[in-house]
Amino acid sequence: MIAIFNKFRIGLLPIYVLLAILTASVSLVSCSKDDELEIQNDFPFEVNIMPVPTAIANGQTVEIRITIQRTGNYSNTQYFLRYFQFDGQGTLRYYDEPPYLPNDLYPLPVEQFRLYYTSASSVSQSFEVWISDSFGNEKKLSFKFNSSD
Repeated sequence: MIAIFNKFRIGLLPIYVLLAILTASVSLVSCSKDDELEIQNDFPFEVNIMPVPTAIANGQTVEIRITIQRTGNYSNTQYFLRYFQFDGQGTLRYYDEPPYLPNDLYPLPVEQFRLYYTSASSVSQSFEVWISDSFGNEKKLSFKFNSSD
């Protein structure tokens, strides 16, 4: 009986070796570096603006309410604002802070905020506000006010 068992065991040795090789190769292939976990931190965003008046008088201030809506949430994302005035003259400021200078980049501390544009001329005025994030995504907002003087 022992002799039959020894013959049976020797006959299965190639099958055991083949199973060990197959298991090792499957393990090595399934652990390749191409399947690294991807962490997404660059999320596009949208900008919503409450309606603003279309006419403004010299010296009048208009409130612009802006909300940044993210499509995903990465806690280290920072938002920035810059503006360019094309026609007329005026100042743009964030709450009670000093007026923004055109073409300078300013950090935005929150995603829901108010800007205040004060007219300094009696002609039509237009300017653009660019909101960008720390990953290079940008949104352009255009504003045009006719003179009500």
